[in-house]
Amino acid sequence: MTEPVVATGLGRVRGRDVGGVAAFKGIPYAAAPQGPLRLRPPVPASAWDGVRDCGQFGCAPPQLAPAPGAPSAWRPGDGLDCLSLNVWSPDLGAAALPVMVWIHGGLWKHGAASMPQYDAATLARCGVVVVTVNYRVGFEGFGHLPSVADNRGLRDQIAALEWVQSNIAAFGGDPTNVTVFGQSAGAACIALLVGAPAAVGLFRRAIAQSIPAGCRTGIEAAVVTTTIARALGVAATWDGFAALTPEAILAVQDTPLRDRAAGMSAFSPVIDGDLVTGPAWAAIATGRDVDLICGYTHEEYRGLGPPPPPDVDLAAVAQAIGLPSAGADAYRRAYPRAGDAEVFTTILSDALVRIPTIRTAQAHAAAGGRTWLYDLAWSSPGLGAGHGLDIPLIFGTATSGYASRFLGTPPPAAFEPLSRQIRHAWTGFAATADPGWPQFDLTHHRTRIWDDPPLDAEDPLADSRRIWRTTRPPDHPPPSRTPSRRRCRSRR
Repeated sequence: MTEPVVATGLGRVRGRDVGGVAAFKGIPYAAAPQGPLRLRPPVPASAWDGVRDCGQFGCAPPQLAPAPGAPSAWRPGDGLDCLSLNVWSPDLGAAALPVMVWIHGGLWKHGAASMPQYDAATLARCGVVVVTVNYRVGFEGFGHLPSVADNRGLRDQIAALEWVQSNIAAFGGDPTNVTVFGQSAGAACIALLVGAPAAVGLFRRAIAQSIPAGCRTGIEAAVVTTTIARALGVAATWDGFAALTPEAILAVQDTPLRDRAAGMSAFSPVIDGDLVTGPAWAAIATGRDVDLICGYTHEEYRGLGPPPPPDVDLAAVAQAIGLPSAGADAYRRAYPRAGDAEVFTTILSDALVRIPTIRTAQAHAAAGGRTWLYDLAWSSPGLGAGHGLDIPLIFGTATSGYASRFLGTPPPAAFEPLSRQIRHAWTGFAATADPGWPQFDLTHHRTRIWDDPPLDAEDPLADSRRIWRTTRPPDHPPPSRTPSRRRCRSRR
C-alpha cells in the first residue's frame, strides 16, 4: 500500500496507513529549543527539502520517570528536539473535517504525546482529524527566569495551534472548526488558553477534563527557581541554567518539594499578567466565545495518591487544604453513609479537581459562555472512578499499560459501550457544538453522569459546593503524604 504523503508549509511529510487512518508522527511545529533557543519561547521550525519521513514519534520533552521503577518517556540521549506533533486523519481527501487537538497532562512535569494511551487512531475513525502535541514540561517549560518569558510550555501549545491553522487543511481538517481537549494539567492549560488574548481565533471549542487547582505567582515561581539554583550551585538566571544539561536540572528540580507544604509538583503556569492572569476559573471568564465542556471523574483522588492510613486524621487533612477547622465534620454530615476512607477521598477529590472544575464551569457560564458539565461516575475494577479513567474511554485504548491499571485484562464488558458513547459525545461536540446533554446553567447545575447507563442530574455535588462556598481550593496540589492521628499525636 502506498504510504500517504502531505505537503505542509515547511515541506512534504510521509506518514503510515493504520487500519484506514493516515498517521503522521513527529512533525516539527517549532525549532528545537537548544543553544540560544534554550529556555526561550518557541520560534518557527526551518523548512526541509524532499519528503520527511514521519512514521515515528519525535522525542519526548526532558523529564524524569513518573514513579520509581517506571520508565521515563525521555532519556538523556534523546536531546532537546521535542517540539513536534502528530496527526491522525480518517480521510486525507476530505474537505473540512472537524479537528481535535490534544494537550496531555502530567503535573506540568511529565508526559508526552507518544504515550500509548494517546494513540488517536480509534478516535479519528469517528470522523475527526486528531492532533496530539508535545510541549515542554518541568523547568524547561514552566521554570521562571528573570527577563525571560514565563509559561514556555503554554507558548509551545499556542505555536502548535498556529501550525494547525496553517497546515491542517492539507490533512482534511477545517482550521475554522478546531476543538482543543486535554486532561489534568492539560485541562488547566486549555482553560487558561481559552482566556488568553494570544490564543484568540486558534480554536472555537474546548473540552477540559479534570481541571486541577494550580497556578503560581511570580514571587512563588522565583522562590522555586532560587531553590533549584542553590542546589545546582548556579545563578538563578538564564545564563546560569542554559549552560546546564537537561539531566542536571532534572536531578534537582524536585528539591522545592522537600517542604511538606509545597505540593506534588514544583511547576505550574505562572501568573505573568500577560498569558496567565489568574487561576483557570478566573481566566476563562474572558473566553465566552469558546464553547466549553468540562468535568471530572467522581473519585479523582483514587488516581492521584495512595489510600489513606486506617487512622487518617480528617481534621488535619481538611486543615491542610485550607478548609476551616470544622471542615471534616461538615463532610461527615454531608456524606453520612461514608466511612473515613471514603470521606478522605471525597475531600481530596473536591480540593484537587472537582471544585476547581465546577468553578471553571460557573465562571464560563456566568460570563455568557455556552457550557456543559459532566461527572464520570462509572467505576473501573482497578481504580474506581479515579483521575485518568477518562483517557482510555475517550481514546478507546483499552489494552495499553496505562489502561490496565484501571480496567484489568480483559477490560470489563461495560467499557466498550461507554467508550463509544463518550467518543460520540466528544466528536459530536467538535462537529456541531452539541455533546448530547443539557447545557449547564447557574440555577440548575445540570450535569451529565457518565455511568452504565448515562443519565442527567441537577447539581450532584451540591453538598460539596456548599462546604467550599467561601473557601478557595489550594493553588498547589497538596503532597501525597497523609496525616494520621498517630502522626499528629506524635507531634504534640
